[in-house]
Amino acid sequence: MPELTRHWRPPYALDVAAVLAPQQRGKADPALLRDETGTTWLAANTPEGPGTLALLGRASGEIEARAWGSGGPFLLDGLPALFGAADDDAGFVAHHEVVARARRAMPGLRIGATGRVWDALVPAVLEQKVTSIEARRSWRELCRRFGERPPGPVPSGLRMPPTPLAIRSIVDWNWHKAGVDLTRRTTLIAAARVAHRLDHAAELRGAEGRALLRKVRGIGVWTAAEIAQRAWGDPDAVSIGDFHIPTVVGYALTGAPLDDAGMLAELAPYAPQRQRVVRYLEAAGFSRPRFGPRYPVRDYRAI
Repeated sequence: MPELTRHWRPPYALDVAAVLAPQQRGKADPALLRDETGTTWLAANTPEGPGTLALLGRASGEIEARAWGSGGPFLLDGLPALFGAADDDAGFVAHHEVVARARRAMPGLRIGATGRVWDALVPAVLEQKVTSIEARRSWRELCRRFGERPPGPVPSGLRMPPTPLAIRSIVDWNWHKAGVDLTRRTTLIAAARVAHRLDHAAELRGAEGRALLRKVRGIGVWTAAEIAQRAWGDPDAVSIGDFHIPTVVGYALTGAPLDDAGMLAELAPYAPQRQRVVRYLEAAGFSRPRFGPRYPVRDYRAI
């Protein structure tokens, strides 16, 4: 299979790891991993078919990219967008000193966009109403059991995300083995039936794109925001209904926990770039305090 290459130098400061971080679902993500050479490997479903992208940042600031598969050209064309070339923070004003400090400390943090709705949708649905441990375990299981081997000379652990056709072919007992309950599997199957239409959301962008995603039964405000943040780098898509984010934002900006309403009120001056504030706070290391109630980790495979 022919190898395609591209060398791209961003015309701005770039923190490669920080920009790619939201695309990775845990350190053991089989669809995005980093090898011992420092190369980041990404397996992806694209409108042109499966593709593999290998990324290596050089000391000069240049990004060296190699790609394989029928989706390779799509992935190489999307390289600048993946690293935030389309991200526009013009007009952004830090209304809190903690946000201003985070922004000064991280000039290379941008919001990247993959242009791929489906690959962002599956793990987002898996993360609904469960712990990250449960969701990532299910994501690994689905990729390894129902995702194909990516094209090219890839590391042994890299796997494709399951396609819409693969999702629709999974029988009940295999959903059970993957630890996915009836509600989430029903949503994934419903989305798989109209996956080709959902790609249009990345073209619509913004609130209109999120509204299109929500036409799928089971995809609500939170899930649509999680997809939008990754697929088209939506700078205003706040994950309303998240277990952690209101508390993170609250402690960072006010010194006390907030609920969704309080978080939205505190972030209101930042519209239409509210999600950018969340990214700065998370990248700066703010997290939910290590106390209070936690979701129990359930294993649906044992039920």
